[in-house]
Amino acid sequence: MENKINSKNGIIGFAIGDAMGTPIEFMGRENFINNPVTKMLGNMSHRMPTGSWSDDTSMTLATVDAIITDESHAEGHIFSNALNCNTIADNYVKWLENAEYTPTGRTFGVGNICLKAISKYLEDGVDAEKCGCDGEMDNGNGSLMRMIPVVYYCYAHCMNGKQIYELVKKVSSITHAHPVSILGCYIYVLFGNMLLLGWGLKEAYEYIQSVWYEEFFDAETIKRYKRIIDSNIKDEKAENISSSGYVLHTLEATFWSLLNTNSYDEAVIKAINLGDDADTVGGCVGGLAGIYYGIDSINEDWKKDLIKYDYIEDMCNKLDEVLNPIYQDNKDRV
Repeated sequence: MENKINSKNGIIGFAIGDAMGTPIEFMGRENFINNPVTKMLGNMSHRMPTGSWSDDTSMTLATVDAIITDESHAEGHIFSNALNCNTIADNYVKWLENAEYTPTGRTFGVGNICLKAISKYLEDGVDAEKCGCDGEMDNGNGSLMRMIPVVYYCYAHCMNGKQIYELVKKVSSITHAHPVSILGCYIYVLFGNMLLLGWGLKEAYEYIQSVWYEEFFDAETIKRYKRIIDSNIKDEKAENISSSGYVLHTLEATFWSLLNTNSYDEAVIKAINLGDDADTVGGCVGGLAGIYYGIDSINEDWKKDLIKYDYIEDMCNKLDEVLNPIYQDNKDRV
């Protein structure tokens, strides 16, 4: 087990994966079969400069900032679980209306489901965790893409499976409240938590296959994730891996990319060259690969190209300042 939380691994890892995929979002993978993307590009899909991240990282940083705010004001560290979904939603409003947490002072790429939920929170005054869309067609990856800070939060609080589920459900439900979205987020956070505990990729994957999901989810919801839970997604052929914005597809593509590569750089390159929702798949892969391989393993040119690297690093340092004392207090009592 790590003696100290270093959230730069996962959060900067996520941001770089996002920024690698952002320029080619919506482009089909046929464009990259003979000419794969291996460096940061600019002025393509979103007309943004090289090193720009998307709404994925913006909402991730907004979540990080909420954790910093809430934990800084919590009384005591032991299992404080102070995270307030309204604080997170307040930060989403700042991002949406004032372009905070953005690389260039411009808000772009906002998903329809996220926009609808944030607007409900802003206009109707509904508690944030009750604002999420819960229809069958509301299962985009907009909550999955901001789960890396939740991984660190759960780890710092030494949460068990039920506690992790309850927190993931709350945070996902700010925008995505359907069980299919919540299950995808839950699997992702469980996997990330095992990596922080020092487990290997194969062992962490085997763990998420062994979890008793029936405790929280109905059989039909669990069945959607059959290729992850009951099979080995690593063995699927590339043509059977979709990189659409559907939460299930994003999670399958994430594990497929991670389990079929041996480094951070390889994992992100494999992920983004699947095309389509390349920024989110790249970010989700980059976050977990960052945790596992560490920030020092990431291509130095990619780190140099990432816009506002120092800004993200500073936010990670602040997150570590509030989470490390919590982790130290909790782990001594577990």
